[in-house]
Amino acid sequence: MPYTITLSRIYDAIHEPAGKAARVLTDRLWPRGLSRDELGDIQWLHEASPASELRKNFHSGAISPEQFQHRYQEQLEHDPDALFPLMKLARQGELQLLTATHDPQTSYLTVLKQAVIEALAKEDRLHDGNEPSSPVCYAHVVKEDKQ
Repeated sequence: MPYTITLSRIYDAIHEPAGKAARVLTDRLWPRGLSRDELGDIQWLHEASPASELRKNFHSGAISPEQFQHRYQEQLEHDPDALFPLMKLARQGELQLLTATHDPQTSYLTVLKQAVIEALAKEDRLHDGNEPSSPVCYAHVVKEDKQ
């Protein structure tokens, strides 16, 4: 199943009208100059962002961009639960991942997007479509069936 996941800057997104996409800020740190009220319908899910130590090592130049990407991929593989909220949103429709960095297309969001897509594809391969792929992604389906 194809999923639509886009990458954007938080500063641009707060000025755009809310569309049908779920909008999620995934930075670990709160963006400078913004208040929570300015986010509107934008969610903040920092659990899937790069660990503080990894981010600091990258920004100090202690590791290369390639090392950063590799270590971040490993982080996501070791904590797949961090992807579940994003997977659920992607299964419900369009998902827009947001960051405060200057260029989202060269940020950690590219790694995060790929990890979400791969996790969704893995679930899709494991199931034939007759059953919900995971309790987390389809918790609302189970609740509705029991009512």
